[in-house]
Amino acid sequence: MREMILKAVANPPKILWGPFLPTLLNLGIQFPLMFMCMGVFKMNPLIFIVTIVAAHGVIVLWGGKEPHISSMIQAFGQCRRISNNLYKEKGNKFAP
Repeated sequence: MREMILKAVANPPKILWGPFLPTLLNLGIQFPLMFMCMGVFKMNPLIFIVTIVAAHGVIVLWGGKEPHISSMIQAFGQCRRISNNLYKEKGNKFAP
């Protein structure tokens, strides 16, 4: 039981050999953009396929160096909230 928990924490989820969140962001942005440009501007989809594969390669290499990048992106989004200070101070201070 303990080994399964450690393995789940040590090995974050991957999709197509890349970290989950950056890979889905890459595919979720570039595929609709490709189809819109194909339909509106009659562009060749090969240009987009090359950029999708190149960007995915960079994401896979980045995920190999920092496997917890998805967790870091999620934590940055949650910690980036603006807080209201109790007193007029520079920065985030809640007491004098």
